[in-house]
Amino acid sequence: MRFYIAGPMTGLPDLNFPAFHAMAAELRALGHEVINPAEVNPDHTMSWVECMRRDIAELVKCDAVRILPGWHSSRGAMLELHIANQLGLQVHFPISEVA
Repeated sequence: MRFYIAGPMTGLPDLNFPAFHAMAAELRALGHEVINPAEVNPDHTMSWVECMRRDIAELVKCDAVRILPGWHSSRGAMLELHIANQLGLQVHFPISEVA
């Protein structure tokens, strides 16, 4: 399965890249192909719009989305979640948020 990782970056230390890299490693260890926005856009000087355009181009090629904690406060993650839902992709939320 090809996963896309969605979660907050803006305003967080190191743009939350450590959380994205950790989730990518976890999914890859399970045998999944992973699109990690921290790898798609490693240049911290790119604008939000530039990053989102590149990210969305990768998101639409995926089967599923893995959501990171803190997504509620992320404009980008909310947009990615909306697109994923509209395209019928599987969405996997953090265990702590599943009730």
